[in-house]
Amino acid sequence: MAHAPQVLIVGAGPTGLAAGLFLTRAGVPVRIVDAAQQPTATSNALAVNPRTLDLLAPTGVSARVLEQGQPIAGIRIATDGRQVARLCPDWARIAPGRPMTILPQARTETLLAEAFTALGGQVERGLALTALAQDADRVTATLSNGETVTVPLLLGADGAHSAVRHALDLDFPGEAMPMPWHLMDVDIEGAPQDEAWIDFQRVGPVVVLPFSGGTFRLIGFGPDLLTRLPDGWRAGHVHWSSQFTISHRIVPTMAVGRVALAGDAAHIHSPVGGRGMNLGIEDAFVFAACAADVLKGQPDRLADYARLRRSVDADWVRTARSLTRFVADDSLGARLLKRWGPPLAARVPGLVDRAIRRGTGLDHPVRIR
Repeated sequence: MAHAPQVLIVGAGPTGLAAGLFLTRAGVPVRIVDAAQQPTATSNALAVNPRTLDLLAPTGVSARVLEQGQPIAGIRIATDGRQVARLCPDWARIAPGRPMTILPQARTETLLAEAFTALGGQVERGLALTALAQDADRVTATLSNGETVTVPLLLGADGAHSAVRHALDLDFPGEAMPMPWHLMDVDIEGAPQDEAWIDFQRVGPVVVLPFSGGTFRLIGFGPDLLTRLPDGWRAGHVHWSSQFTISHRIVPTMAVGRVALAGDAAHIHSPVGGRGMNLGIEDAFVFAACAADVLKGQPDRLADYARLRRSVDADWVRTARSLTRFVADDSLGARLLKRWGPPLAARVPGLVDRAIRRGTGLDHPVRIR
């Protein structure tokens, strides 16, 4: 007979699935529900960073990500189409066996779901949270089918428009940036298969990231991205395109009583740096450790989760905001820094590696206490 769930997870994206996987491996019965009828087929997030690969390694997911994804060996920096620097992180020293890897988020979700299912888990789709109430000992959630679920703990991992966050009546302070950013997955001939391309153009930045198999993700704002590729690159079939606007926001607290928030439900920011999905999986890892302790009779550990994660997540939201403003800045000073900063950085021993460690979160440990 299946054990009654001890944690209800609302949201079956990477954060919710990772939390379910970590908790199940720790022997904690969970239930995952998601409002969507089907898993997400398109992917905003792409980068799986070394920290995430480290956290997921014991689950077997990291090995599959590395098998299916495209490692990034270097980053080429350009201004207005002219390459000014090639940055080559020493992944063997920074994160042995765990290079930054490009894999569409939808595929990462599938790998997480398969690992969760292999342990006996199940994602229940078409079930949204409509209300919740809690006391000192338990949380009662009402689902869209009218069912009520009572559990010791609940995790809201249900995205930027989180029903759990709204049910907690938590603010989501921050700011939105008005310019639309564009995403496009396109086949390109002539582009390097294992390196990223970042072009600081006067009309707006263009970032090109390689998938395996000759398909590339274009990210940027300004005029048609396909017309702004380097000479010698030939764009082919466009598989998918979209656009979005950026906000930088974070909740005032990541836990209220016996309910916690993680991932985009708690913090959102621009894709600069590729940390979004990865931060959510870090949240999931720390939540799972703290939740297991709560269920063992340490009630203050959920407050520990909120304290430990909000400081890390807020730091990156601030960093992403600053980086995004710099990327969008067309002042003379910003243009000069984009032109001369990367080649100078490439000549300073260890500077690129330090920057990569900072950008991927490897400059500090993931703390569970």
